[in-house]
Amino acid sequence: MTNAGASEARDRDVAGRARNARPRDGLGRPLPYGAEGVPRQPEGVVRTPGETVAEAQELLAAGRPFHAHEVFEDAWKSGPAHERALWRGLAQLAVGLTHAARGNAVGGARLLRRGAEAVEEWETGRGEDRPYGLDLAGLVRWARELAGRVEHGSAPVDPRAEAPRLSF
Repeated sequence: MTNAGASEARDRDVAGRARNARPRDGLGRPLPYGAEGVPRQPEGVVRTPGETVAEAQELLAAGRPFHAHEVFEDAWKSGPAHERALWRGLAQLAVGLTHAARGNAVGGARLLRRGAEAVEEWETGRGEDRPYGLDLAGLVRWARELAGRVEHGSAPVDPRAEAPRLSF
């Protein structure tokens, strides 16, 4: 039995790539078609590093870590090769906060630690602890502390209250 027609029913972008057009809530969870969601971050936007940090910080402060992750992901995919690990690590931190806010303690703690390791490894390897004004050491401490609390807590965290300060 084939699934003929299923691909035609999928949401697609102008290039024909599959894209989910369902509205999403502030934590990136899909909502039913027709529901009012929060505006999504456009994909594939090339920003300066400063614009990336500023936009991600605004989204984190607004309790939208999933959307901040998408901003970091754009930087990771479009930035110079020597910075990709940094942006990927920052994206993992934002996804870790997203999972913790959704109540997924295991996934949240795991991604927070993975992101902290990636950021710390990049910082050590490059010898830069404040690229683009980012407080990398502070972010690593924040992520590890939150991962420990998330692991031992029983409720989702408040993404606004737990949002990190990215820069000094």
